[in-house]
Amino acid sequence: MFIRTENPQTFIKFYPVTVAILVLQIAIWTIYLLPLPSVQMWSNLMTGFNLGIAKGEWWRFLTPIFIHASFSHLLFNSFSLFLFAPALERMLGKVRFFLIYIGSGLVGNIGTYLIMPLEYMHVGSSGAIFGLFGVYVYMVLFRTDLIDRANSQILLTILVISLLMTLINQQVNMIAHIFGLFGGLAFAPLLLNKKSDGF
Repeated sequence: MFIRTENPQTFIKFYPVTVAILVLQIAIWTIYLLPLPSVQMWSNLMTGFNLGIAKGEWWRFLTPIFIHASFSHLLFNSFSLFLFAPALERMLGKVRFFLIYIGSGLVGNIGTYLIMPLEYMHVGSSGAIFGLFGVYVYMVLFRTDLIDRANSQILLTILVISLLMTLINQQVNMIAHIFGLFGGLAFAPLLLNKKSDGF
């Protein structure tokens, strides 16, 4: 379930939305390395900034999902997406997978806006990725026909470790992680097909 054995061509064919998200966030990171004033301006406009949102810059709920603060941040989130997204994209289909990913990221960023101070700034796809965890948790709790015991144990172990790291690491947006997780839990019963093939 979480082990990828596809060659690049097959991976692109089976998981086009996952690939598109990976390519987009890597491309944005690469562009932001360019030492140009216009690049810095766009970087500032796309960052999650609560004060900017309060002033009507609503796009800041969405754009931070695709931006990362450092190469290690990008690498960790891209690797997480590479591991955990394909199985869900195959099960849900392209549209429903995209809706859950973006929806969970938005819920995470809305939670950040509601709870964190106005000067708070943030970037990263972690809220959306935790939303994918939320879908898996929903399956473990309520749709055991879709996930077997072995994969359930692996998933819950990874989730517990991820949540512990969230609480320990002061640099991460804990609110986005938690709200993203619950966003995925909330969207799962709406978008999971009753006749989906399980793992």
